[in-house]
Amino acid sequence: MTKEKFGMILPITLLAYFLILMDNSIIFTSSVQIADSLSLSHKELSWVSSAYTITFGGFLLLSGRLSDLLGRKRVFILGLSIFGLSSLVIGLSQSGLMMIIMRAIQGVGSSIIAPTTLALIMDTYENETRQKAISYYGATAGIGSSVGLIIGGGLTSFISWRAGFLINVPFTLILLLLTIKFVKKSQLKKEKIDYLGSILSIIGLAGLIYGLSEKSVWIILLGMASLAGFIRYENRISYPLLPLNLFKNRVRLGAYVARLLFMMTMLPFWFFIPQMLQSQYGFTALESGLAFLPLTIVNFIAALQLPYLTRKFGNNNILFVGELILAIGLIILVLSDITNGYWLAIFIPMIVLGLGQGLILAPVTSAGVYQAPKEMAGIASGITNTMHQIGGPIGLSIIVATTTNFYTEVWLMIIFTLISVVVTFFSIIVTS
Repeated sequence: MTKEKFGMILPITLLAYFLILMDNSIIFTSSVQIADSLSLSHKELSWVSSAYTITFGGFLLLSGRLSDLLGRKRVFILGLSIFGLSSLVIGLSQSGLMMIIMRAIQGVGSSIIAPTTLALIMDTYENETRQKAISYYGATAGIGSSVGLIIGGGLTSFISWRAGFLINVPFTLILLLLTIKFVKKSQLKKEKIDYLGSILSIIGLAGLIYGLSEKSVWIILLGMASLAGFIRYENRISYPLLPLNLFKNRVRLGAYVARLLFMMTMLPFWFFIPQMLQSQYGFTALESGLAFLPLTIVNFIAALQLPYLTRKFGNNNILFVGELILAIGLIILVLSDITNGYWLAIFIPMIVLGLGQGLILAPVTSAGVYQAPKEMAGIASGITNTMHQIGGPIGLSIIVATTTNFYTEVWLMIIFTLISVVVTFFSIIVTS
């Protein structure tokens, strides 16, 4: 690979990853306008988000494995094409049904992009350069979600909710051209594709996410039964969709659990805080997005320091400290009196939470692909992203089902974070 191509892989992957993260967050600040524009009921509006989340999470394992077997470039171009075309149709949708269908298709595109971006980084960079690239990737994971709230609020307030989806189209076209020019082709692997495992994993993950989102016990049980059957089947065949030996490494296993718990904490935070800001303080969609700016700025600054901090203190130690800081930020939030206004009650916790998030995402991403064989980088990345996708609905469903009080909601987020602290602590013991 030439130096020019080597240098272009990182911006290509970061921009692609940023787009799919931003796209998911835009819904949080534009949902009211979408419902009004398309005359959606509350139930139908929930499907605008759920359709995307279900297919995104459901297809991640298959997408990650296909990038290993069919080649990164080929699969990445497919994912970008699906994402771009579906974004265009969503932006032009005149009915709720059309939007929901295309959001589901958009989720499939995102499920291909997410693991392939991280796998491309793993393929291209090594040693210290790889650590820097993963630090930027982790920063993008945090910033993309927060900036999505700001961009979504701004586009909704000044133009239309449609602009939040149509803006994906030119960026996707640019990424397609850059990918064709700079991403090298990888050889096809002559290996059977695990079709039955693919079906079981999709039914299991999609069923679990949908069941949790809709609070349907029977669908949750169906999802869990499908996943149990999937794992049993994977253990018996020689060409598994999910090689179970990836879980034998305790650092990777700890990272998957930590990623799950992180999203169990943060998705409810991103979901409830904009609503609270608009109901409690009368913020507009744009203002509630801008309220996350302190978190975003601190997150970005912390992430830039990660390569140096990781070299000095070690990946797991940084992750452990980040989780502690995240818990402290949530404790400050729960002890604050929200009637005192944004600057006294929310601003300071946002700064602390931004620092914690900035110190968590890159290390937990790096640990998720720790010592993963190169030929399994795609599926290792897929598992990392799967934990990211199913963690949010699990945390949100638990909180929605058990409480309607803001402070109790935050206390549950604190519990999820403290469990993650314990998991990371044991990962440190394993590697020490």
